[in-house]
Amino acid sequence: MSVTFEPGLLRAYFVAGSQDIPGRDLRQVLATMLDAGITAFQFRDKDGSTLSTVERCTLGGDLRDQCREANVPFIVDDDVDLALALNADGIHVGQSDQRIQEVLEAVKDRQIFVGLSCSTAEEVEAANQIDGIAYLGSGPINPTVSKADADPVIGTSGLAHLVELSRVPVVAIGGVTVASLPAIAATGAAGAAVITMLTRHDHPQAAVDAMRTAFAGN
Repeated sequence: MSVTFEPGLLRAYFVAGSQDIPGRDLRQVLATMLDAGITAFQFRDKDGSTLSTVERCTLGGDLRDQCREANVPFIVDDDVDLALALNADGIHVGQSDQRIQEVLEAVKDRQIFVGLSCSTAEEVEAANQIDGIAYLGSGPINPTVSKADADPVIGTSGLAHLVELSRVPVVAIGGVTVASLPAIAATGAAGAAVITMLTRHDHPQAAVDAMRTAFAGN
């Protein structure tokens, strides 16, 4: 059964692919994060992944089943065909990925919600003119090691401006740390999307608790 989008799902948004956890099984990592209380999971297997298409689909199916059991939305990054094949709850696309209008058209009959990356005021204003986008991902907030082609850092002041402009909820992305969560929450963002803050944390439970607490009132 699919998960219907609501802004609270963005509070503790975990993003990961096989390339982010060398030597570890993403199924086990996700199980740990689900137990810790993440509110959404994005399967982002790219930029260094060595999985074949078949392996990626098999892994994605297992991860989707884990999310379903936990009633946490399973979101696929960029790949519409994979999102449809896995019956994902959501898909997230970037400015350089498949065109947002094409994505919305492809998933409109499948109850798959759509998120879009926007790092500038111009991109947010363009997104505001498009019906069907559930949320925006905006950043990077701080320098990030997880994405080689990351946009220039916007900081919390830049994030606050984009949150104010956007007509849909915004999740902060890029270089998020536990220490930066209060300042991010103060911008009005609905949550934070993180990779290394959780995959490289010795106590992910504490990190997820901090995320859920920071954005509880947003």
